[in-house]
Amino acid sequence: MPGAGPNVTRVVKLSVIVPFYNVQTYAPDTLKSLAANSREDFEFLLVDDCSRDETPQILARAGRELPGARVLRHEKNGGLATARNTGLDAARGEYVTFLDGDDWLEPGYLPELLGVIEELGCDFVRTDHVQCTAKARTVHRVPHGRRGVVMDPRAAILPTDRSTSVDYAYAWAGIYHRRLLDAGVLHFRDGLRTAEDRPWIWRLHREAESMAVTGLLGVFYRRGVASSLTQIGDVRQLDFIRAFDQVIEETAQDRDAHLLLPKAVRTYCAIISHHLGSIERFEPPVARKLRAMSAAAMKRMPQDVLKDALDSMDVQRASRLRRLRRRPVPAEVAA
Repeated sequence: MPGAGPNVTRVVKLSVIVPFYNVQTYAPDTLKSLAANSREDFEFLLVDDCSRDETPQILARAGRELPGARVLRHEKNGGLATARNTGLDAARGEYVTFLDGDDWLEPGYLPELLGVIEELGCDFVRTDHVQCTAKARTVHRVPHGRRGVVMDPRAAILPTDRSTSVDYAYAWAGIYHRRLLDAGVLHFRDGLRTAEDRPWIWRLHREAESMAVTGLLGVFYRRGVASSLTQIGDVRQLDFIRAFDQVIEETAQDRDAHLLLPKAVRTYCAIISHHLGSIERFEPPVARKLRAMSAAAMKRMPQDVLKDALDSMDVQRASRLRRLRRRPVPAEVAA
């Protein structure tokens, strides 16, 4: 019975980690696209993050019918970061990639992506993707000009004032060698409900030794899904603060902290400004919490680096953030 249990003699070339949570509408298309990418040395780790709709039944059928599929179930909902970690802990492949349970792949994309990283021999490869909003299709490219060339991942973090590879934080837009998993680089911070890719992509670029970018198009990212956290203005959205606090804390300890911190701080400020600029989508108590937690976050940043970041931003964003910086912070959120 395909997918019913691991075969200890089977060599796995690629592990594909796919978390699912209440995506019964989209899961069949996702699974169909995996079937169109299957190979006898691929495994598909389907992680059900305690779905409450028909997703578990859909995955149970996939576990029987999709070659190489293994279904992993959470007894309680842990969020995307934790679900991906469950897949990483179970992965047996020489290479690892990700997909989200409401997205899909072009037929034959995974074998082609695997071929790219095997030919280049680097730690990881980042790819472009297609964003799908209703019927609109938009190509989004890795913000790095050199394609098909192995390079130092640190070189793709800067410059500070432009969008770079660390701002293109989609874990599913790439493929990663197992040595990164074994070194502890690929795991996510458990429990992060949003922005889980941000500390992850920064650590990847700081700690991996080699990377490349490919223009291969084959991942279709469904934007505007009603259940997506990017569409919901609830308290879980505030996890971006924990995520970026981690980016700042880890980058401050890096050997190139003096070079990299300005980029990390400026990006954090830009994300805070973005959320403040659309604060009306949050319920009033969450909006108040957003302002208080963001003000506290700015006080935790290296103040000289923060000043330079604000001086480098456009007047509207800088004014909004300076006003926030002057706000008194309640004791309960100051820590």
